[in-house]
Amino acid sequence: MKQTFSRVIVKGGVLSPAELKQILELAESAGLDTISLGSRQDILFIQDNETQPIDAQDKFQLVLPEETGSENIVSSYVSADIFPNTPWLTGDRYLYVLEQFRQQPSLKVNITDPKQRLVPLFTGHLNFIASAHEDYWYLYVRLPEWEKTKMYPALIYSWDMAKVTSTIEEILQEEPETVEMLFELVNDAVDSNNRTVDSPLEVPFYPFPYYEGINRVGNDRYWLGLYWRNNKYYTAFLKVLCDLCADSRIGKISITPWKSIIIKGIPESSKIEWERLLGRYGINVRHSMLELNWHLPVSNKSALKLKEYLVDNFDKRDISTYGLTFGITDYTRKAYYFTSIIIEKNQPPLGLEGVKIRNTYNLLYAENFDPNTQQYIVYVQEVDKVELPSLLIELSKMYFDQLGRKQEQSKKLTKPKETVKTEAYQCSDCLTVYDPNYGDLSQAIAPLTPFEKLPETYQCSLCGAPKIKFLKKVFVKQLE
Repeated sequence: MKQTFSRVIVKGGVLSPAELKQILELAESAGLDTISLGSRQDILFIQDNETQPIDAQDKFQLVLPEETGSENIVSSYVSADIFPNTPWLTGDRYLYVLEQFRQQPSLKVNITDPKQRLVPLFTGHLNFIASAHEDYWYLYVRLPEWEKTKMYPALIYSWDMAKVTSTIEEILQEEPETVEMLFELVNDAVDSNNRTVDSPLEVPFYPFPYYEGINRVGNDRYWLGLYWRNNKYYTAFLKVLCDLCADSRIGKISITPWKSIIIKGIPESSKIEWERLLGRYGINVRHSMLELNWHLPVSNKSALKLKEYLVDNFDKRDISTYGLTFGITDYTRKAYYFTSIIIEKNQPPLGLEGVKIRNTYNLLYAENFDPNTQQYIVYVQEVDKVELPSLLIELSKMYFDQLGRKQEQSKKLTKPKETVKTEAYQCSDCLTVYDPNYGDLSQAIAPLTPFEKLPETYQCSLCGAPKIKFLKKVFVKQLE
């Protein structure tokens, strides 16, 4: 029986309980009693030949199986206020930014906080990553035909993100080959309130978090994480959950890229009601990390079966995988991986597609086991399924050995770090820094251009103050 799935776009992976309830009713009207979740925080209707056509009634953006040209925006709103975060990037700030995107982009857009680990940073074509400067974002670009991700040479203002995104989509027909060319084309096409990149992006390493169950946050609030290993969420249960959200005055429900649901802001006064709901429907919220840290293709029975086989092996051997993440994928060179370890299923040899032969697999792991490095190292190739458990255990041990060394090194570095003094120029009006090492590409000033050689017409890239407003400052930086 042929299975297909339609996608309901859920911008940023966040929607209201009323919106989710309407989507559930839409699924039921098509004869479905479950929904599934996608890796880009969208909702999936997995249908077969016996289900009815879906009528979205113009309430939601529904992408049918054969349709292309619309992508969901991924955001780390789901992690705000419950996991490590950049101080200025609150849940409300995400919502304001997402509201700027009135039209759904055709490119994959990620809007993320570099201090959280639940939502991947670099799996989009346009990856906006929060900087230390309030309301300014790094932009890392990997257009569909590009092999590598490149940093855009300016910080993007929060209220320009949607405008910059739509402009880049419009100029794709010019086939920009470099990020510098893209930058020039965007600057020519639209006015934006860019800021000079004055320091490289820093992505701290945190172990992958546990995201299930009822957890306290603050003095009188809780958050709830829900996960189904088969990625089939029953509509009847979710409708009751939506009603309880409304009764608890909870305004938003979040979807994670790990095909799970998180509900934030549960008041202590209604915690017992949530526990009663979970118990009444027999919902398990105590899966081990062995279950939670996997990413599988949607509706792929062979991948789910392989995961169950591997998790069972880990469980029997009492193996810890805390902090690691695993992905199973069919072999593809253009995959956007975002787990620590990848299990690639190889394609059958050419000419033998219809012949039943044993599957083989490749194992890859991210540099330092951190997927945010975007660098993957091949560990083994063309191995059988029975070899995978032992090889994955070897990789897990490598991870913990490396983790231990990093901790020991950090202890040795408790003494003061060596420092170096550098001279730069700071705008006395808004404190923007002109560092000659970086230049100011927003105004076509190349790196290593001394301040003295800037034209007298030079202005602050942020507030427009004249060159005379810049004062020489000595900055002290710690060496790594």
